[in-house]
Amino acid sequence: MRALLGTAVAEETDLGVSHEWSLHRVTLTDGRRVFVKRARKRLDGLFAAEAEGLRWLAGDGGAPVPEVLAADDTMLVLPWIETAAPTPDTAERFGRELAALHATGADRYGAPWPGHIAELPLDNEDGASWPEWYAERRVLPYVRISVDRGALSASDAAEIERAVARIPATGEPPARIHGDLWSGNVLWGTERAWLVDPAAHGGHRETDLAMLALFGAPALDRIIAAYDEVAPLADGWRDRLPLHQLHPLLVHAALFGAGYRDQALAAARRI
Repeated sequence: MRALLGTAVAEETDLGVSHEWSLHRVTLTDGRRVFVKRARKRLDGLFAAEAEGLRWLAGDGGAPVPEVLAADDTMLVLPWIETAAPTPDTAERFGRELAALHATGADRYGAPWPGHIAELPLDNEDGASWPEWYAERRVLPYVRISVDRGALSASDAAEIERAVARIPATGEPPARIHGDLWSGNVLWGTERAWLVDPAAHGGHRETDLAMLALFGAPALDRIIAAYDEVAPLADGWRDRLPLHQLHPLLVHAALFGAGYRDQALAAARRI
């Protein structure tokens, strides 16, 4: 890469690969350092969806997201964020800012742009109610992909379909959520945590908390306690975590195979 953002490149460091893209830290001759996600093959709409999600999540008072410097079907460019170990203070600030982000709300379930999660399409069409929308747009598409790819059997699929037909109604309005908030998509800075790699949409706020819990975010108890002080969680929210974790577990089954089958079925049986 000879130039980026209209400026010559002084140094480029490869940071490895993830899914269908490679990751790079680039230093420009004007001193700026940026993060570059580069497609290993053309990915129509994927980086555009991520850029739309980052812009939509940005706002006053919520958890911060990096500015989108450039995005097309081959590349996404963001400012470089220096990271540090999370502290109790940054964890608590993150909990408060995540609550503030969710409280900005959304006018619908889903989003007005075609979504992606990893390299898989994410159906952002609206729905009449959250239980139906979550089943139809977030669970069942990845059941079908997982069956097609051999990660789930037909009987597994039938069991999950029966489970999501029993999702209880929610009295909460759509929240503005990250949508793929596992611990690797939280960058801990020296003063606050930054959100990256969103599958952003209007959804249920417990979804983000369930994702943080699924793969063990650091200082999770402090994050949740600070969140709950700002925006008290509804009774029984802990019991509903497996419901919200069903979608990402099925995405993992679709992407990585049958190793996630047992976890997905266990989550379905908790509904």
